[in-house]
Amino acid sequence: MNQQPVRARRRRVPALSPDERRAAIVAATIPLLRTHGAAVTTKQIAEAAGVAEGTIFGVFPDKASLILAALGTAFDQETVLRDLDAIDRQAPLRKRMRDAAAVLLRRFESNVQLMMVARTLPMETGRRQVEQLMEGRRVLTEAVEALIEPDRELLRRSPATTAGMLVLLVIASVRPELAEPGELDADGVVAVLLDGLLVRPTDTTGGDA
Repeated sequence: MNQQPVRARRRRVPALSPDERRAAIVAATIPLLRTHGAAVTTKQIAEAAGVAEGTIFGVFPDKASLILAALGTAFDQETVLRDLDAIDRQAPLRKRMRDAAAVLLRRFESNVQLMMVARTLPMETGRRQVEQLMEGRRVLTEAVEALIEPDRELLRRSPATTAGMLVLLVIASVRPELAEPGELDADGVVAVLLDGLLVRPTDTTGGDA
């Protein structure tokens, strides 16, 4: 008696909840926004997320809502604030500032294209997104200020002003229209703030021509 081969049953992959589906689509959208900006298509997003295009509109009312959700996730402050909070408060001021600049550089380098996307959105939507960006910058600046505060007596400007200048220098260093890519790294940002640009009499390097 011939026995028929037993076919292995296909295991069904559990369906994602709407929130899980939203998160997966948002995660697929963020890198596409960095590459294509707001011109990214829902077809490209669906292919990246591994879903049918219609699935997108089952959890988002339209493409604009998806873009806003993706930007909101990318601009979330939790990770970067945690990284800033992890910096050793007992380290010398220069090292604390250098570590903070390195954290911020990673943050802004990854999101510089997304900042441009936020500024291309329709007026009301874009205004809300830019306001979120500005509020996020304020929160980051306050976190850097807290890192600088213990050594306020070493500085000719307040910790708040110093932190604001550090954040602005970092942002300028990643904006292609403002600086050459890689022109200022974390050490360079802190050196500009703490040492200035004038060559000191004892400096034998001569600096840049």
